[in-house]
Amino acid sequence: MARRRALTVCSVPGCPALTPAGRCPEHRAEADRQRGSARQRGYDSEHERRFRQPVLQRDLRCVCTAYGHGHVGPCGQPTVHADHWPMSRRELVAAGLDPNDPDHGRGLCGRCHSSETAKHQPGGWNQ
Repeated sequence: MARRRALTVCSVPGCPALTPAGRCPEHRAEADRQRGSARQRGYDSEHERRFRQPVLQRDLRCVCTAYGHGHVGPCGQPTVHADHWPMSRRELVAAGLDPNDPDHGRGLCGRCHSSETAKHQPGGWNQ
C-alpha cells in the first residue's frame, strides 16, 4: 500500500491552506507571476550566446568544490549549467557589471547547481 505524504500549512505567513510542501498552489502561482519569465529576468538569446555557451565551452567539467558529495575537490561531472558566480545575476546588474560576461560565471553539473542554488538562495528568488 502506498504511503501518503503528510500535508503541512502553506509556508506563506498567515495562509492556512494545506499543501504537500512549501507554498499552496495559489501562493506558488503568485510567486511565479512576481518572478517574471526567464526572458524578463535577462535570460534571453544574448545571455545564451554571450554567457552560457562560452562558460559551458570553457568549463567542460563541473568546477564546484563538492564537499557535501562525499569527496573534496572539483566535482568533475559533465557541466550542464552556466552559473553566475561569485555574484548573482542580480548583484552584477546592481553593481553596474555586465551579467553576460563569462568571467562572472562557472560551469556546474545539475546536482551541484541545485545544491548551490539552495545554499545561496534559500528562500528562492521571490524574496
